[in-house]
Amino acid sequence: MTALLRARGEPATDWSSLEQFNGQSTALKRLWRGFVAARCFVAMVLLLLQGLAFMLGQATQSAAVALCTGYLVAALLAARYAPVQQIRSLGRTWLATIGIDLVVFAALQVLQVGGINYSPLFALPVLMGAVLGSGAVGLGTTAAATLLLLGHATWYWLEQPADTSPRFVQAALTGTGLFVVALIAHEMARRLTREEALAQRNRSAAQMHALVNDLVIETLSEGVLVLDSEGQVHAANPAADAILGQGLAQMELPFTLNAHPAWVALAALARQTFARRSPQSKEIPVAQAQGAAREVRVRTRLTRSPDPSSESLCVMFLQDLRELEARIRTEKLAAMGRMSAAVAHEIRNPLAAITQASALLAEDLVDPAHRQLTTMVQQNAQRLSRIVDDVLDVARARQQRVLPLGEQVALDATVRTLAEEWVLHSQRQGVLLVLDAPGRDVRFDTEHLRRILVNLLDNAARYAGDRDGSIQVATRLNPAGRATLQIWSDGAPLEPAVQRHLFEPFFSSESRSSGLGLFLCRELCERHGATIGYERRALSAAGPEGNEFFVSFADAETRLTQ
Repeated sequence: MTALLRARGEPATDWSSLEQFNGQSTALKRLWRGFVAARCFVAMVLLLLQGLAFMLGQATQSAAVALCTGYLVAALLAARYAPVQQIRSLGRTWLATIGIDLVVFAALQVLQVGGINYSPLFALPVLMGAVLGSGAVGLGTTAAATLLLLGHATWYWLEQPADTSPRFVQAALTGTGLFVVALIAHEMARRLTREEALAQRNRSAAQMHALVNDLVIETLSEGVLVLDSEGQVHAANPAADAILGQGLAQMELPFTLNAHPAWVALAALARQTFARRSPQSKEIPVAQAQGAAREVRVRTRLTRSPDPSSESLCVMFLQDLRELEARIRTEKLAAMGRMSAAVAHEIRNPLAAITQASALLAEDLVDPAHRQLTTMVQQNAQRLSRIVDDVLDVARARQQRVLPLGEQVALDATVRTLAEEWVLHSQRQGVLLVLDAPGRDVRFDTEHLRRILVNLLDNAARYAGDRDGSIQVATRLNPAGRATLQIWSDGAPLEPAVQRHLFEPFFSSESRSSGLGLFLCRELCERHGATIGYERRALSAAGPEGNEFFVSFADAETRLTQ
């Protein structure tokens, strides 16, 4: 957030403002290398001129040769060892580079070897001070160069008083030109600094925005495809792979959307979007690698670009209609659930009256058949009362999710009794019991365990086949020593969209189901310290795969401490 706020501020006007990004400005480094290379080049040219003058038989001075040689060595050492930095003051770095240039060029100007005018060379240290230094360094360097030129004119006047006016004029004009060059160069350097600082900040902001956009797109529940006008897919998120299937995640980008016959309708909608230059929306059946075709709601949008010549991209949003409808249905059923909780609360009063009336009636009845009928009324009224209490508990969403310690039941014996009752009541054949937790007791309310087992068996019977062993009820001890209850059936695999919402309230793949069964199973398990889950697995290596719901009970010691 701080970087974003800085990116919106005013651009900096000094080289130091760039050091907050990556240590030093890349432009500063390039300019520094250019100036040190120019110093080396000038030093070599001066030394070559001395050699050329000697070869042509002109008079040379050993002092000039030694001065040029020393200047070349100093320039090479500075290029190798001098640190790349802004020259902030007339200090050590200035003396090691610009100061040496001024001294060498002034000395050559005094010597005037071969009658050569060396005053144009002063432009190099002036430019270096104006570009690589602050405003004070640039002006100070220019003033020093001008004073040296005027000093040379004064020295010449002392030697030859009769011929001094042109030299003073030349020194004054050269100094004026150097001041103009310094001001312009420094202003251009400041502009380059601002441009680079702004570009670097914009680049950092763009990178941050790109990372955020990638993260958002990756985590979207909607599928996203980005296509160009040629139908080439340049980006796709994991949700698009889950919705379209057909191995989209393994395809190398970019690829043509027409690569698979199942996506031809999507490609046609993208072409229609580019042709009409307007958003499009359509519901399209998309064939899957396994199972029936999936109804997908497709929406397209064209990207906008400030440059009219740039190509727009088509962003395609994919939404699984079944999941969308399930979400809408969940919201509707949630509202119905709140209403049903209010109705359940109102049921409690007449239910209590029924229970009390049946108890009073039983006191006056003598006929065993009549007493048996009142007993049945009382038992079912009590059972209905407990169901009402559970629905109200779910609606209240109590903070304390663990019930008081319940009765301790023998797992195998209780499961056998409850399973046999369910088989007798449902008249379902082919249920296999595999009880392999002998002597293991769990603390669980028997009626709650009944509701869990009946719910899971009802779900299994709805999708299982008719052969023997199509439903299996098993108790086992897992590697950690915890007792588990497993209900397995040979039904078809659950779709990923259904798996994600299995234990949510009011969610069901059946139109006539309330969607509370698995949710209440989870609530009851959690309140007893147990966990419930689902997995797709085979009972044996050679056997068929099936759907398994398992309940892992808490250890007795763990349950006691809750």
